[in-house]
Amino acid sequence: MARIWSEVWTLYLILAFGTPDPSPATQEKLHEFRRIFLGLDKCNACIGTSICKKFFKDEIRFERWLTAQSNLSSADVRSYEGNYTDNTAGWRPVVLSHLMSPHLHQISDNSICTSAGKGKSCSIEAVLRATSRFHSWVRSNLLLPSMVKGLVTPMLRCPSQRLLDRIVRRYFEVTDVGSVQMKHFSEKDKLRLLYTLAVNQQPLILQMFPGTEGWPFLRYHGSCGRMMVWAGSKPLTSLFSSPLERRADITYQLLHITQSLSSNSLQFNLFYTSVSEDMFGTLDDSRVFIVDTSTIGIIDLQEGYPPDKDLLPEHLDVFSCLSGSCVRPPPCETVRAAQSFILLCKHVINKLLVPNDVQSGHLPKEAVNALAICANQSQSDQRILAAVQTLKDILQTLRPCSVLYGYRYPECLYSDRF
Repeated sequence: MARIWSEVWTLYLILAFGTPDPSPATQEKLHEFRRIFLGLDKCNACIGTSICKKFFKDEIRFERWLTAQSNLSSADVRSYEGNYTDNTAGWRPVVLSHLMSPHLHQISDNSICTSAGKGKSCSIEAVLRATSRFHSWVRSNLLLPSMVKGLVTPMLRCPSQRLLDRIVRRYFEVTDVGSVQMKHFSEKDKLRLLYTLAVNQQPLILQMFPGTEGWPFLRYHGSCGRMMVWAGSKPLTSLFSSPLERRADITYQLLHITQSLSSNSLQFNLFYTSVSEDMFGTLDDSRVFIVDTSTIGIIDLQEGYPPDKDLLPEHLDVFSCLSGSCVRPPPCETVRAAQSFILLCKHVINKLLVPNDVQSGHLPKEAVNALAICANQSQSDQRILAAVQTLKDILQTLRPCSVLYGYRYPECLYSDRF
């Protein structure tokens, strides 16, 4: 094992810095290593291939990760820092991420093989293609609720037809996007979409609700094998020790983002099922974005959702546990109107606004009281939502107007809202 990772390290150095004149044997090793690292050897049980050319043309690199990370051999590392370029701009920071850690991927792959009585080694794609669920996908030109029933992805806990149509219409990994019909999907396209839905919804959320349309999500660049690429950002934790005005602005944005997810023109209620500080990030202009969308649920406010009935045996199959968990999410009827705010206040905002801010006289005590109500799940939804509005009103007066906050400057100079 040590020898293998030594070879991996050598190949990473070559990938990052190149060699003056790589031999044909070295080039072949590099090519094969990239295929395995990206997960192309496991396709079509993967995300897609839309950005593979950039990987093999060295337009996506790992320099920042190589110089910053020391645990390259860890099977638990899921995401990496990198740089991306295209014909319109220079190098930009990106995140390169597996659907889940290599260790969990291996467990998932093993479970696929054992589900078919193949031991721990098999053609993963062949096993998944042989399932009755995939056969239903092959026969249908529409993605129907019955075809995703039993999957544990949070956004599929109560899928409407309109939501599933949006998934298909915005699926970036096929050549002809824009139709709710899957007539232009090949069987490999359908398997990739099904596999992604079963393992991690992150790339699909970024495609369905792009930042260019005003959603608080980072730009999705594409996928290759089992690795997806989206725009990079700064971790929210790096700002926990910032001056209060900076933390007040971040907190205000977090509350505003959360409100916009539940109330928007598309009539989709996007809500948090779990929250941590790693879920959010900021850009250089101080805008806050949701970085990790894997735990976001969706309720269709326009069409509603079907009742949560008991699953039949055909709804529980190998796809039901590919995410590393077989636990079904609670029914949509149990989602509270204030659920997202409770989780946000309890796990993130309480680290941005602290008692010392009140003791120093810079933060009104009413803000801390409102935060305590917001984080208390025993309070009524009505009282929590009222506390959220109170907190926003207080924070709005603390938000600075300067060039450091480029996402709203110089407009804030001419608006009473700031």
